[in-house]
Amino acid sequence: MTIENQSDVDGIMNAGRVVAKVRDAMLSAVEPGMTTAELDELGGALLESMGARSAPRVTYNFPGATCISINEEAAHGIPGKRLVQAGNVVNIDVSAELEGYFADTGGTIVVPPVTKTKARLCHATQLALKHALAEARSGTPINRVGKAIQRTAKSHGFKTIKNLAGHGIGRSLHEEPEGIVSYFDRQDTRRLRLGQVIAIEPFLSTKSTSVTEADDGWTLVGHPANLSAQYEHTVIVTRGAPIIATLSEAHG
Repeated sequence: MTIENQSDVDGIMNAGRVVAKVRDAMLSAVEPGMTTAELDELGGALLESMGARSAPRVTYNFPGATCISINEEAAHGIPGKRLVQAGNVVNIDVSAELEGYFADTGGTIVVPPVTKTKARLCHATQLALKHALAEARSGTPINRVGKAIQRTAKSHGFKTIKNLAGHGIGRSLHEEPEGIVSYFDRQDTRRLRLGQVIAIEPFLSTKSTSVTEADDGWTLVGHPANLSAQYEHTVIVTRGAPIIATLSEAHG
């Protein structure tokens, strides 16, 4: 969507605050021995308590309130009986609708013990998001966002997953512009526009550059030994730095 008035700004920011709170609460709750279903129950209850609805559930009838992906799973992991174990790389993606507005966010945590590779993967992905956000301003070619992500991944010795991407958001979960990819696509001539609401989500990985759908029809997986990380913010495009709707409370 494109912001048209202050009500739109308030709507996106309010939805953003909700999903950020749920994301942070779920990441803090991750511990060995719990199932992904138990973690999802926490997220679903928090969304409900704040008057929000799970966006993947509302939009696609997804079998969970949130997406929880572990290790070889890169995205869209269905919460279920899988146990969280020591050393797991756990990604949590939370998107929701609140009073007609949608926001989307994600984060990744490593369950101790944390290896150097896993710590570097998370750090590099966070840095990729930071560099991507720095490119997200009105008039900028969309492919500069992907270029920033790819450059950061390469400089830290990681790959990007090419068939996962950010997207427009606002009045629904997935809107134009679709395909805000994590690599430089020189054929993409689109430019960001003032007031656009977009979700930027770098996916960095250790082995895989693409993922495939698992037998469950939802979970997207890479190489069995692949590890990936994702961090995501919903932002409003301005002439300067974007307005980030999904910051942690600790950051304002």
